[in-house]
Amino acid sequence: MRLRTLGGTGIKVSPYCLGAMMFGAMGNADHGEAVRMIHTAFDAGINLVDTADVYSNGESEEILGKALKGRRDDIVVASKAHLPMGEDANRRGGSRRWLVRAVEDSLRRLDVDHLDLYQLHRPDEDTALDETLGALSDLVRSGKVRAAGTSTFPAELIVEMQWESERRGHVRMRTEQPPYSIFNRAAETSVLPTCARYGMGVLTWGPLNRGWLTGRYRPGYQLPEGAHPVQQQMFHPAIPANARKYAVIEQLLKLAADSGHSLAHLAVAFVLSHPAVTSAIIGPRTPEQLADLLAGKDTVLEDEVLNRIDELVPPGTVLNPDDSFYQPPGITDLSQRRRPRETRAAV
Repeated sequence: MRLRTLGGTGIKVSPYCLGAMMFGAMGNADHGEAVRMIHTAFDAGINLVDTADVYSNGESEEILGKALKGRRDDIVVASKAHLPMGEDANRRGGSRRWLVRAVEDSLRRLDVDHLDLYQLHRPDEDTALDETLGALSDLVRSGKVRAAGTSTFPAELIVEMQWESERRGHVRMRTEQPPYSIFNRAAETSVLPTCARYGMGVLTWGPLNRGWLTGRYRPGYQLPEGAHPVQQQMFHPAIPANARKYAVIEQLLKLAADSGHSLAHLAVAFVLSHPAVTSAIIGPRTPEQLADLLAGKDTVLEDEVLNRIDELVPPGTVLNPDDSFYQPPGITDLSQRRRPRETRAAV
């Protein structure tokens, strides 16, 4: 694979990033098979792997640690922290107290002495940016982390963090990891342009939109008996957002076939065609899924194909708002949307 530069870090990474979320109890619990899959990805030219402490409660990092034996110096290792790692209210978030502890835990599970990239998994409205950025700066200066970044942050917060770093002398956030796919193009509106403006690397997740863009889910798809409510929410055709996806999928399948690609290869290549995107995270669960994705690593889409995708799903479009995976407090916090009753009267 032709390597790309990860933002302003100078680190060279492959356009495919191996996502490790499916390694462990959340997906493939066979450690031996998972390690062999990771080695297969490395042998195919992937030199960037992304995990998080919360994936299978640390098991993903442990599996990756086994796979890195003897190969650590050749691989760019990224992990994340923020989501809950237990019932204790302080084992989560972006506080200095937690980040210092979380990075030590990740290093122990991975059995490495540093992380090439350490990312905040989500925004933390309860912690001052100065506190979080100060902790990350100290981790970088201590050598435990080489670069810091964010995941699923809105554009306005990305900008605020850049300003805060400049004002306070903290390390800058060098990367962002947004959801981005043909079915979820929200990042094109502001996140990707903002990252480009600040010279940030972009590692996109969800290029197959939770399996929709593999071609498995088509009009007439029948949910299995006793399907989990989450699965029903994601794929039931009676839900309007899903109906919109089913309406487009057949046309995408035809476009892929006419252009000589599988739908999955077309979907990942679409993500990588954006000039702000550095690498697309692929998250296979089985060796077969990995082999299929690797077969498309050299796929490049012609302008005519990209134009047709724009016609089917216009730039900036999100077919299902739930695919954003983050709602700012201005939406989720009722007190930020409604004045107290006693103050509502007009002046």
